[in-house]
Amino acid sequence: MNENTEVLIERDVPCTVRDGVKLYANIYRPNKAGTYPVLLTRLPYNKNLPDFSHRYIDPIRAVLADYVVIIQDVRGRFASEGNFEPFVQEAEDGYDTVEWAARLPYSNGKVGMFGLSYYGFTQLYAAIEQPPSLKAIFPAMTGNDLRDGLLYRSGVFELGLFETWMLDSVAPDYLKRKQGIDNEETMKQLNHDLNHIDEWYKYVPIKDWPPLTKHPDIGDLFTQYTNQELSNDLFERTSFKEDLKKLDLPAFHLAGWYDCFLGPTLTNYEEMSKNEKGKRKQKLIIGPWGHGMFESVNGERFFGVNSSGHSIEGKNDLTLLHLKWFDEWLKEKPTSVMEEDPVKIFVMGINEWRFEKEWPIQRTEYIPYYLHSNGDAAKGIASGGLDETPTKEEPTDQFIFDPKKPVPTKGGNPLFYLGLNSGPLDQREIESREDVLVYTSAPMEQQLEVTGRVKMVLWAATDAPDTDFTVKLVDVFPDGRAYILTDGIVRAKYRDGYEVKPELAGEVVKYEIDLWATSNVFLPGHSIRIEVSSSNFPRYDVNPNTGQSLIETTESKKATQTIYHQVDYPSYLLLPVIR
Repeated sequence: MNENTEVLIERDVPCTVRDGVKLYANIYRPNKAGTYPVLLTRLPYNKNLPDFSHRYIDPIRAVLADYVVIIQDVRGRFASEGNFEPFVQEAEDGYDTVEWAARLPYSNGKVGMFGLSYYGFTQLYAAIEQPPSLKAIFPAMTGNDLRDGLLYRSGVFELGLFETWMLDSVAPDYLKRKQGIDNEETMKQLNHDLNHIDEWYKYVPIKDWPPLTKHPDIGDLFTQYTNQELSNDLFERTSFKEDLKKLDLPAFHLAGWYDCFLGPTLTNYEEMSKNEKGKRKQKLIIGPWGHGMFESVNGERFFGVNSSGHSIEGKNDLTLLHLKWFDEWLKEKPTSVMEEDPVKIFVMGINEWRFEKEWPIQRTEYIPYYLHSNGDAAKGIASGGLDETPTKEEPTDQFIFDPKKPVPTKGGNPLFYLGLNSGPLDQREIESREDVLVYTSAPMEQQLEVTGRVKMVLWAATDAPDTDFTVKLVDVFPDGRAYILTDGIVRAKYRDGYEVKPELAGEVVKYEIDLWATSNVFLPGHSIRIEVSSSNFPRYDVNPNTGQSLIETTESKKATQTIYHQVDYPSYLLLPVIR
């Protein structure tokens, strides 16, 4: 080896955890004497693939800044021993790996963790175990509960996300390990099914999904995570939302307005900020980004060159942001990162970055925008109004929800293969359907900023024993383009939590639908629009309106959905307005 080489790379370094299983890592470190803080990430997607191993973090730059970078395959994945049980295994393995990293001869005993998505989860699972050597984390675009924005959202199965993830990201290595090296035919089948996944999304019952259940070695894993009640033991054991407020640990949370884990990432920041000691150590940045996608173009919109993760305000990139954060906590080296206000958001519409002192923003005014009926009763469709005037006794609006003809997913924050069909896409094609109710404000005379969590209060009835309701918030441009900002869904039987509620056919019910959050300025001439329907497929599984789900059945029936606009049943959008 050339002794002038500044970076030493060691491959497949073993870490033995408490049950004797060896987990293997690639280590990047300074090629000089001394001890250094460690930056650790743990992932299930192959430590040897740059697009997955460190993503937006350059390990060479980190080493040149005097860090050791460790990238580890989690248990049961690629080089590491053991069996892969998603999420279940990461707490204890995370603790053991942190403490192993701290004891390495070139480590100074201080460990930080980084990474997004699943390797954001591995950080938080480790943090909950409180290994003494873990001094700071940087969890990006991640969650805290499999039922809240990962496998399910408000009781609805995240079909597109889970089937895509299992087929694309989990199955290939999982089956190679189970079947041995000589499984060329299996890989051909997986690739063929991934190429045709848009058609496979339509297959019911979901529990028998052929792309995976035809492979018994992974079929059991697939059905284990789909054929569940939300209150069961698996989900209880893998949820840690309630534990976050107990942590006194510096954490820099990274989110995107169009990320599939936006809501849970915001919750992570909010919960960890409740700790009296830890709240001053929390940071949050939210860009106009999708899941793991940090470019300045998202969907059909361009947010300016300094919106990207490669040029944040033209001053930082994501690697530099990480290095400043870890310099602060692992080297006790003061940087500007703690002198700045804790929250940094990108405001769409005006396309500007801005600092805030807290999240949610204290000066927010939560303004109800009421849905007003203007429907054509003969056709069963509506093109109604939206304003701050409370509803009086207005006619109801109705539509027919046919599970066999669901509303197609069009942008927003789903997770499909390679980020397809996500981000701010034009909704006009969706709004032309007879099963989508549209409510639009008058054009803005002055700009209106909406920044924060968004909620829909919907008074509705159905003639089905169970059904879904969906809501989208849309920015309508003067030329008619209608770009989705954020959206939400609720399954009626899970309307008040994870316990199943009684059947409700014919009952007028209040639904509080969480649209997560956004930051957008509605410019003069633009309008605020709400879409109400009952499906968003294949992002979510379609409700068959029978009281069961298409996870276990193929039977479905049409439902008549009624939306109310009355004094006793005022349907309204609660917008976080910044004056």
